[in-house]
Amino acid sequence: MIELILGGARSGKSRLAERLASDSGLAVTYIATSQPLDGEMSERIAHHRARRPREWMLLEEPLELARVLRDHASDDRCLLVDCLTLWLTNLLMLDDPTRLADERDAFLECLTELPGRILLVSNETGMGVVPLGELSRRYVDEAGWLHQALAERCQRVVFTVAGLPMILKGEPL
Repeated sequence: MIELILGGARSGKSRLAERLASDSGLAVTYIATSQPLDGEMSERIAHHRARRPREWMLLEEPLELARVLRDHASDDRCLLVDCLTLWLTNLLMLDDPTRLADERDAFLECLTELPGRILLVSNETGMGVVPLGELSRRYVDEAGWLHQALAERCQRVVFTVAGLPMILKGEPL
């Protein structure tokens, strides 16, 4: 089962994904896409680490998400990816303009063949004004297109606001 959990900053999306992973009864692998590029991000990463159960396996992969998913998905495992918009940012910041399309396409293609439970966390960024800068507009566009493609492939899509999950697609929680 593949699930997409969307929400804004501090909406409760990661906490919900972590609860679903814990409640799954499966071994959990947490796939972190963030990179500690500054002190504030290092603090955020530390906060997430402190909140997770110690028995969860951690993989840190900022770019090659499809490869990591293929390597670690199994019937008896829950993979939790947090978060797709950080992964997208990492790819947008590369000097290679084709890398984003290649990695995105590989990621979307691999989803249909993965065993086990997959929880995907991502920031919904397209609900505000159109950003002024070109890179910011591209980021919002790419995130929106990615979310639409994922929603088609996922069995459940949840939008989280103020810690409350709203089911957009699929079975209730």
